[in-house]
Amino acid sequence: MLAHGVGDRQDLPISVFYAYAGAFAALFVSFLALGLLWPESRFSAAAGRPLPAWLRRVVDGRVLRRSLRVAGLAGAALVLGHLLLGPDDPDRNPAPGAIYVVLWVGLVPASLLFGPVWRLLNPLRTLHLLLCRALRRDPDAGGRPLPSRLGFWPAAAGLTAFTWLELASPEPASRTTLLTFITGYAIAHLLAAARYGSAWFARGDAFEVYSALLGHLSPLGRGPQGRLVLRHPFHSLDAVPQLPGLAATACVLLGSTAYDGFSATPSWIDTLQTSPLGRTGAATLGLLAAIAAAAALFTLCTSAARLISGARLNSDGLNSDALISTRKAGSRAFAHSLLPIATGYLIAHYFSLFATEAPRTVTLAYGTDNPPPAA
Repeated sequence: MLAHGVGDRQDLPISVFYAYAGAFAALFVSFLALGLLWPESRFSAAAGRPLPAWLRRVVDGRVLRRSLRVAGLAGAALVLGHLLLGPDDPDRNPAPGAIYVVLWVGLVPASLLFGPVWRLLNPLRTLHLLLCRALRRDPDAGGRPLPSRLGFWPAAAGLTAFTWLELASPEPASRTTLLTFITGYAIAHLLAAARYGSAWFARGDAFEVYSALLGHLSPLGRGPQGRLVLRHPFHSLDAVPQLPGLAATACVLLGSTAYDGFSATPSWIDTLQTSPLGRTGAATLGLLAAIAAAAALFTLCTSAARLISGARLNSDGLNSDALISTRKAGSRAFAHSLLPIATGYLIAHYFSLFATEAPRTVTLAYGTDNPPPAA
């Protein structure tokens, strides 16, 4: 089994040096241009062309929303059924493909087209809702308010854990490995939701945050008073919450994708096979190093952009408010601009994997030779 969770994929024929050099150039030039020419956002989260009222009634209606919740629960039950009762062979069991391909990779096009779809499909959010109703509790009310300082840090940690599972764990496609991860993940988030209420999922659930951030690039969005609108995808970037951990979340997406591509090179495969740390130890260090490199590159570019643009504003004699805003802008002020870059990398890197493995996963799940077990 390769370092990737399931299957294989072919990347563009370009060396690692040129890939990282291109990434550095793109980030530096983009942030420098933003700092010099665009110190204040020209996008508006309220922009967009309103869609027909009947379409909003369908999208916001109970029938569609309940159907999506049921579909999310049914999909989770099907995956668990295959993990519990299916063969411990990823070539015959569709569960690894459902998790690593249909969910992880499939959320990219789904969120880009329709917005934060995982919010309604999320089986953990639905389970929390059902448990609260059974206990006659308000699902939005927890024992304590969600601390603002947490921001997206739990989601960043969850994404790091999942990418480690996929790219560095000893047996990423093993039934035992996946069952252990899913069980621990579900218990942790249900307990957190019981403590902080359903607002936890929007900040702490790695997959819901992943889908929501990508959903900001969707042409479908919400305008004033919650109206469904058709918009320029970049307009909603202005509405990305600038919370702690946003930059870290984006850097995890960039770094893990970069490591996945690098892990297929012959030199790194030789390193994994000969490292005294063993494959898992070396792969873990490699993954963390790639994420740290993405964070360091981002910090370097934002710092340089703030320094140069601050000097430019000062020499041009612009108002002091703009100068202070530019100099004090933290990494969060630029973090949302990483989302289009991360999305482009995800699509370019995983398109072939999704195109080949998603149909295979569906065939395994519903093929006549391998009927799905009862959950």
